[in-house]
Amino acid sequence: MKDYIQISTTTESKEDAEKIAREVVEKRLAACAQITGPITSTYWWKDTIEEEDEWLCIMKSTRELYKELEKAIKGIHLYEEPEIVAVPIVMGSRGYLEWIEKEVGSG
Repeated sequence: MKDYIQISTTTESKEDAEKIAREVVEKRLAACAQITGPITSTYWWKDTIEEEDEWLCIMKSTRELYKELEKAIKGIHLYEEPEIVAVPIVMGSRGYLEWIEKEVGSG
């Protein structure tokens, strides 16, 4: 089996999250993308604590597509330094993981 990952990024608007989701799914870099929000993020930025409402975009893909997926996200994202993190999917139903593999065209 492939190494599956879940990638997340945050955006300042729902529309920006939707653009990213659409792009990565259309390019088959992610099998799906889910958007939730608004969420409240508290973080350090340029020596100041910031607190902002953001939208969270979560994508499912494979590890081998991460670099290309990151490049696609950065090409659309409006943040100076966007959050783009991937965590391994340690377990999942066989059918769902096979579906991810099929949809990203890495099978």
